[in-house]
Amino acid sequence: MNYVEELKKYNPKNAQEAADKEMILRYIETFPDTILTRENGFAHMTASSMIFNKSRDKVLMVYHNIYRSWSWTGGHADGEEEMLPVAKKEATEETGVKNLRVLYEGSAEGVLAAVDVLPVWGHVKRGKYVCSHQHLNYSYLFEADEEETLHIKADENSQVGWIPILEIREKVTEPDMIPVYEKLIRLGAR
Repeated sequence: MNYVEELKKYNPKNAQEAADKEMILRYIETFPDTILTRENGFAHMTASSMIFNKSRDKVLMVYHNIYRSWSWTGGHADGEEEMLPVAKKEATEETGVKNLRVLYEGSAEGVLAAVDVLPVWGHVKRGKYVCSHQHLNYSYLFEADEEETLHIKADENSQVGWIPILEIREKVTEPDMIPVYEKLIRLGAR
């Protein structure tokens, strides 16, 4: 489904998501030609995922090189108009897991699990400085088998592993991301 249609149909789960949905729609309206690409230095579309094991007591995460923290998987739309395939592609590239099952596909609520406007502080990526900006993020929930072979994506992460849900607060060193992850974990555990 097209990213604009998907967002318009999305039912926010709380006040933060309602405000973020409105902000994302305003960004899309303001920057229709560049919002899907990194050419837009103010904000651009991204898609991320929280990947659960079958018993829902662990999530598959990567140790992100830039943020120096355990993190979900995800990446930039880079021109793609459907966010679910972006999230799935990034999850596979960053972890090696090939067999991802979308959680709650076909449910009345739809597949989109959460929307967030996420600040990204200035950093160096591949030798080039990237200014602070916003990620207009769509989140999806997946399930994968813990027995699948994992691998790192060396230019982005240095570790990949199944993290017990009860250890998320210990492993994640980005305090602003903990509420985002916990929101998705609550949704995935239902």
